[in-house]
Amino acid sequence: MSKRYANIAFVASASVEAQAALRQLTDIYGNADADAADVVVALGGDGLMLQTLHRHMYTGKPIYGMHRGTVGFLMNEFSTHDLHARLAAARESLINPLKMRATDIHGNVHIHHAINEVALFRQTHQAAHLRILIDERERMAELIADGILVATPAGSTAYNLSAQGPILPINAPLLALTPISPFRPRRWRGALLPNSAQVVIEVLDSQKRPVAAVADHDEARDVTRVEVASDKTISMRMLFDPGHSLEERILREQFGH
Repeated sequence: MSKRYANIAFVASASVEAQAALRQLTDIYGNADADAADVVVALGGDGLMLQTLHRHMYTGKPIYGMHRGTVGFLMNEFSTHDLHARLAAARESLINPLKMRATDIHGNVHIHHAINEVALFRQTHQAAHLRILIDERERMAELIADGILVATPAGSTAYNLSAQGPILPINAPLLALTPISPFRPRRWRGALLPNSAQVVIEVLDSQKRPVAAVADHDEARDVTRVEVASDKTISMRMLFDPGHSLEERILREQFGH
C-alpha cells in the first residue's frame, strides 16, 4: 500500500450508479474524513469532478475521479480493484483556475473562480455588444454576439469546444478566447492568448442589452465589466491513470477518438 495515499475520502454524485459504487468502495477501503484524507476520490461525472475541485480548491489535496456518471472526460475508468496501487501509479496534472472579477450596473463586484471557463451571455433576445481589451490594450472595439468565453486548457473540451473553440493541450500556457454565435465580425473565430494575459470585456449599452457573466456555475447578472485572468496562486492536483492522463485525452480528442 502506498503510504502517500493511505487514507481515502470518497464523494459521490446522487445517481444510483455512483451511490452503489460508493457503498462498494467504502466497504473495501473505508471512508476517511476529507480534511484528514491523503486523497479525495470522486465517483460520478465531470459535473461532480468540477464540484469537488471547487470544494478543495484551496487545500492542495489531490483529486482522483472514477466515472459513474453521464460525461466522464475528467474521470478515470471505474474499478474496485487495488485502488491504492492505482493511486500510487497515477500521474498528476496541475490546474490553475481562472479568476473572474465582474462589476454589475449597481457597482457591486462579484469575484469567482472557474476551472473550465468564464462565459458572458446575453440576458434577453437582444445580442450583446462587447468591447475586448487584452492587457489594457483594445483589441476589438465591438463584438456583436450571443456572448464570449475564456477557457482554460482543462475546459477547452467543454463548452469552448461546442462553441467551435480550439482544443488546448493541458500543459499549454494558453487560454482560448471564443465568441458565442458571433454576428459581427461574422468570421471572427476567437483568439489564443498567453495564460499571463488579463482579459477585460466591457458591455456596451448594458441597460438595453443586459449581459450575465458565469464562472463555471457562479453567475453575476447585469454586468458592465468583466476581468478574467489565470490565478497562479492556486494549483489544483488531478490524478489520472497512466495512458489516461488529461493531456492524453485532450490529444486523442483532437483526432476524433
